[in-house]
Amino acid sequence: MRNVKRFGHAAVGISDGETEIFSAFDNGGPMWTGSGPRTERRHIRFEQPFLDAPSVHVALSMWDIASGANQRADLQAENISHEGFDLRFTTWGDTRVARARARWMAIGPVLYEEDWLAD
Repeated sequence: MRNVKRFGHAAVGISDGETEIFSAFDNGGPMWTGSGPRTERRHIRFEQPFLDAPSVHVALSMWDIASGANQRADLQAENISHEGFDLRFTTWGDTRVARARARWMAIGPVLYEEDWLAD
């Protein structure tokens, strides 16, 4: 799906960060010991809210995965709002993931420093 967002006369702001999604190796968590469909989520809250829901890009910055099985992963940004989003990591089958970390970047409309909002 292709999507073009127009921000009107607002300034364009960028917020970015890196988040450990999970570490399952030390505690025997389901991403490491389980099988079948498994999902982990982390809520990301923007330091400063956007005027509207931004466009969010996510990418794996680190994953520690067992050899001997297929390497399956799906990383998505969900429930995107002007205040934050949910980072979702999913794997399935016999894939065993010890740890995963993701980088993210949100681009969207923000106020200019000179702008003010009427009550």
